[in-house]
Amino acid sequence: MTVSYETAKRDLLQAALMHVAFDGWSEATFKAAIRDSGIAPSVARAVCPRGAVDLAIAFHKAGDDAMLERLKSADLSEMKFRDKIASAVRFRLEAVDDKEAVRRGATLFALPIYAADGAKLVWGTCDAIWTALGDTSDDVNWYTKRATLSGVYSSTVLYWLGDNSADYAATWDFLDRRIEDVMRIEKLKAQARKSPTISRLMAGPNWLMSQIKAPTRVPKMDLPGSWTAPRE
Repeated sequence: MTVSYETAKRDLLQAALMHVAFDGWSEATFKAAIRDSGIAPSVARAVCPRGAVDLAIAFHKAGDDAMLERLKSADLSEMKFRDKIASAVRFRLEAVDDKEAVRRGATLFALPIYAADGAKLVWGTCDAIWTALGDTSDDVNWYTKRATLSGVYSSTVLYWLGDNSADYAATWDFLDRRIEDVMRIEKLKAQARKSPTISRLMAGPNWLMSQIKAPTRVPKMDLPGSWTAPRE
């Protein structure tokens, strides 16, 4: 029976989660996932060329998808924007059923060889949040918003991993404080822009920053004869 790319990866991930708590996102876990899922080793290696690393990435992206689904169904219309951001980050953490898998993933992506993958995942999560909440910036603000939220999200995840408070109340308080810090910085930036003296000093740098554009999102097109790589 032919197994689709998405089905094979999903089955491998589900099988791997039974072993991650003991062996981490490792080769031992990947081999156990192949055995338990019944997927042919050649197919598993084709779907996940880097083995358990690809499964750890898939686990993170599945959390992003669950967060986005919850954001679509939630009514945030009456919230202040800072509260919408806080809710999105909270939804992302609450999308995780296996906290130990996140802990093991944090350890994996802290390794120099996989640090770029980890940074890309965090950036992707924060980009998904801003996009879902309607961000339309197309200049340097596109980058600064995501970079700032990446810092908030990363620090909140680390705090959450060590939080044993009831219903993670301490984590949500920590998250609120981090977002409040960001809002305070934004307020100071707004005040600085209104200052005639500072505005003159920043005229050159501000012009340079205004030339930075957000990356263009090219819509996917299935052209005749084109080849589409398998999605992760």
